[in-house]
Amino acid sequence: MDEAPERGGLRRFLRRLTSSNAELEAEELQKDTGAEGATPIAQCGERRRAQVAGTLRTVTLRPRGGAPALEAELYDGSDVVSLVWLGRRRIAGIEPGRRLRAEGLVSLQDGRKVIFNPRYELRGAT
Repeated sequence: MDEAPERGGLRRFLRRLTSSNAELEAEELQKDTGAEGATPIAQCGERRRAQVAGTLRTVTLRPRGGAPALEAELYDGSDVVSLVWLGRRRIAGIEPGRRLRAEGLVSLQDGRKVIFNPRYELRGAT
């Protein structure tokens, strides 16, 4: 009888016991991102179009240049990108905990990755 699958199961069980919830969540998000065919945010380069997927952590209204701007932080387990919709105060379905896939041009602002006015597709909540 082959014991290798049993050892692998034990190894996974011990890993789950010794890992923090944040580590396990990040690992699960990275798997989901790969399954959706999205680029991990950590691999997104400046001035490159990218399709990213993850969970919205925060959603805030932050005026930019005197105009309203809805800003959401998207986390995929590898890194974070800010999604900014200029001229918007609210978008139905854009709320913390919501899964989302977004596409747009990645830029850097104050050392943070940002996508302005991304195309997006809402997914189920986490």
